[in-house]
Amino acid sequence: MTTDTTTTAPPDPAPSAPRSPRALAWQRRRRSVARFWRQYRTHRTGVVGLAALVLFALVALTAPLTIGSDVQSVTEAPGRPMEGPSGQFWFGTDQYGRDLLRLVLWGSRVSLTVGLLAAVLSVAIGALVGITAGHFRGWYATVIMRVTDWFLVMPTLVLAIALATVMSRSLSTIILAIGVTTWPTTARLVRAQTLAVESRPYIERARALGGGHAHIMSRHVLPNVMPLVLAQTTLGISNAILSEATLAFLGLGDPTITSWGGLLQDAREAGAVSSGHWWYLVPPGLAIAAVALAFTLCGRAVESVLNPKLGVAR
Repeated sequence: MTTDTTTTAPPDPAPSAPRSPRALAWQRRRRSVARFWRQYRTHRTGVVGLAALVLFALVALTAPLTIGSDVQSVTEAPGRPMEGPSGQFWFGTDQYGRDLLRLVLWGSRVSLTVGLLAAVLSVAIGALVGITAGHFRGWYATVIMRVTDWFLVMPTLVLAIALATVMSRSLSTIILAIGVTTWPTTARLVRAQTLAVESRPYIERARALGGGHAHIMSRHVLPNVMPLVLAQTTLGISNAILSEATLAFLGLGDPTITSWGGLLQDAREAGAVSSGHWWYLVPPGLAIAAVALAFTLCGRAVESVLNPKLGVAR
């Protein structure tokens, strides 16, 4: 008697359901982000700048919990006025006896917030002007670019001072003054990139298929200029922080808010330069320089990754 030793082959697995366009889009985005991070890590200066920014961001976010808002109180100052660095006060005290180390850490919240929001506002205005001027061209592009050239040749600091003078002294005024005076450079760069993108064949095909102005600008032009916009944002934050410090140093900031520029203004009013109280000037100045340098390093690294032709040194 023989037995049948043949085995039945397992059934073929059911074909997987096709992924939706949204899932495929998210998969491409994740791959792009992973590829960007792999290339970004090769830039040592960019990694150092990013680490410094993460540290500053953690300090700013945790300041209300670790430092407390009472650091700005003049009546509850823990030390004597203009006391030098010591074991109790590492950075010394200000003219009211407040701990300068805690004031510098608290001021990071305002300076970083102003720098980020002002840079975002500036880049948003510049991107909108640049994309529309590169897309529509004609008389509109001529008029808008002449306005851009006027803003470009005017001293940015003078325009910001004029706006901050005629408006109320507040944090929103500083953000607005910086944002609406620093956009022309971004506008010209984005317009040049828009002209290059719109000369490509797939833009003509999109128009032939009935794509309108809004569709072409949002679906085709904007994704191609976003790397440039991102790089401009990182580079613009450092300039915005320096501009905020300058305006606050000139007495145009909000006196009720502690920022790095405001600390420099207080030191100038207290005569720290003439009296030799260097500890009143050095900490906020070094903080401004460190953050500006960190954003610049990150911006250069991002620009090099997104545009390898620049050949930025690592």
